[in-house]
Amino acid sequence: MNLLRRLPGSQPQPPGMERKVFRMLPSALMAGTVLPGLYAVIVRAFPDPGTAEEIARQIQLTDFLVLGTILFHWALVLTVAIFCVIVILMKGPTYVADPYELPDADQPRDSDP
Repeated sequence: MNLLRRLPGSQPQPPGMERKVFRMLPSALMAGTVLPGLYAVIVRAFPDPGTAEEIARQIQLTDFLVLGTILFHWALVLTVAIFCVIVILMKGPTYVADPYELPDADQPRDSDP
């Protein structure tokens, strides 16, 4: 069962910058995850001098900031990926699912109440 029919004469557009950006997303996702994680590791390995309570508070605050940064970055990368997919699909060939034939008339018809 073929749900969509390709519109005759439709031509896909050539790929643009969206494909380059889409290919860069995995490395951007990895970099945006690893770099804040390294910061958390450094804070744990070399804590500021202080009491055990101050060090624990500093590590906990750093963990919250790193987690928030990573989650924000993932949401940003997902948003850009969705944008790229939409642009790639829109540049593809045109499909028609359910054509609606318009009546050919010189004047509008009276609407039925």
